[in-house]
Amino acid sequence: MGVRVLIVEDDDEVSRILQLELELNDYEVLIADNGEDGVRMFHETQPVLVILDVALPGMDGLEVCRRIRAVSDVPILIMTAHAVSEQEIAKGLNTGADEYMLKPLGHIEFLARVRALLRRANPAKKPEAPTTYQDGFLSVDLNTRRIYVDQREVRLTPTEFNLLATFIQNSGEVLTFQKILEQVWGQEYKNEHHYPRIYVSHLRRKIEPDFKNPTYIHNEYGIGYRFVGQNTPPKPEL
Repeated sequence: MGVRVLIVEDDDEVSRILQLELELNDYEVLIADNGEDGVRMFHETQPVLVILDVALPGMDGLEVCRRIRAVSDVPILIMTAHAVSEQEIAKGLNTGADEYMLKPLGHIEFLARVRALLRRANPAKKPEAPTTYQDGFLSVDLNTRRIYVDQREVRLTPTEFNLLATFIQNSGEVLTFQKILEQVWGQEYKNEHHYPRIYVSHLRRKIEPDFKNPTYIHNEYGIGYRFVGQNTPPKPEL
């Protein structure tokens, strides 16, 4: 039995095409045609990837995403029928999405993105790279995937987690936008130059004492970013 994927899509033609593409590549596919059934089937079947349309009848895709993310770190790919702005991506990130794709989906790119999402959900460890980080404010264990910020556990999406892991494992090194894309997203994303900026901004909101004045993830303007470890970073002023 292949890797289990749940598609939540009310367009029968779209879901049938995606199902065929996935099954031809040895994935096990489950389909729900509305948000309520999508949430129910997720809990009943525990898929390893969710492919989700935004415009669903009743409960929309963002609400489905939010409910799944509240209980699981499973990667979630959101589909939309219109061009996605950075503001919309940010909104989707706030609900827990890992990826956006524009319909209709080209089958080669679609399968590449699916494989990339699954790789990010189960990243290979870098040899001799650090697997923990801890100071007086931020604590990260890459082996257990547990992150604590000011003693409170914080949940990251698979993409956010891999971005943070990449920074920690390359602490002090300037990572170019291209290198970040290759290491976190994969070769399939080499032209998505806006991704690092959007995701870094969202990650900062979760781990920084003050995301407007970053302590950990520093800009290297025009080049990329650099993770700077701290002994005891300042807490934000109340």
